[in-house]
Amino acid sequence: MRREGFRGQHRQHEGRHHGHRAESVEIKAEGAKTFRRKRAITFLAHLETKQDTLKKQLETPELQSVNPIIVGELKATQEIIAEFVQQFELYEFEEYAKIKKDMENNTDA
Repeated sequence: MRREGFRGQHRQHEGRHHGHRAESVEIKAEGAKTFRRKRAITFLAHLETKQDTLKKQLETPELQSVNPIIVGELKATQEIIAEFVQQFELYEFEEYAKIKKDMENNTDA
């Protein structure tokens, strides 16, 4: 009889616990997405820094002998950035890059 009484109490609480667990799972899932997105954005910033460095190296007179290699690395980096933006749906950064490029072109002119 004791067991039946315990099971009855357990059944009363069962519904409350399941609802609470479902909410916490959703919160954790959102947190993981946010964390992964933050890491993706950080890596994209790293790639953009590498791209800027390669562009500066193209303008450096001492590195003119390896210019074709730098151009190849720059094109590869730009392709990686484009694929990365598409894969992780970071389109707002693609738009930001276009605006940044337009601003640079206007200051150069």
